Amino acid sequence: MIETLKPGQLLARGVCRHLRQHNFVSIEEFVPERGLRVDIMALGPKGEIWVVECKSSRADFQTDQKWQGYLDWCDRYFWAVDEAFPTELLPDETGLLIADAYDAEIIRMGPEEKLAAPRRRQLTHKFARHAAQRLLDFRDPGVAAISVL
Repeated sequence: MIETLKPGQLLARGVCRHLRQHNFVSIEEFVPERGLRVDIMALGPKGEIWVVECKSSRADFQTDQKWQGYLDWCDRYFWAVDEAFPTELLPDETGLLIADAYDAEIIRMGPEEKLAAPRRRQLTHKFARHAAQRLLDFRDPGVAAISVL
């Protein structure tokens, strides 16, 4: 069975590929805290943490009520949209990537707001455990149902 990816998932794939070229590793649909789910959380080579929200349409952006809550969970925040998206809707004080299913380009770097050390440690730990659990679930999908994460 071939899975059909939604437009936002295709953008996320291109963004993750691009971030990998900058030596970042990424997790899609990561939950930094109960009630929040970011499209992409990326961990950089120096421990920096970026959040990228993928928006596939004007309506998708306009109905997003949680994005400002993500700012407390990253060093830099970005939007990822396709080239047809009306980028004038996006706040100037955030980063911007133009993406497609295969790659992305950083158009505007999000301002750096460094995380406090305890939160960085907590997030990095959660990121590592989550990534390892996803790998285990992929390698042995029969036991994914008993996962405690």
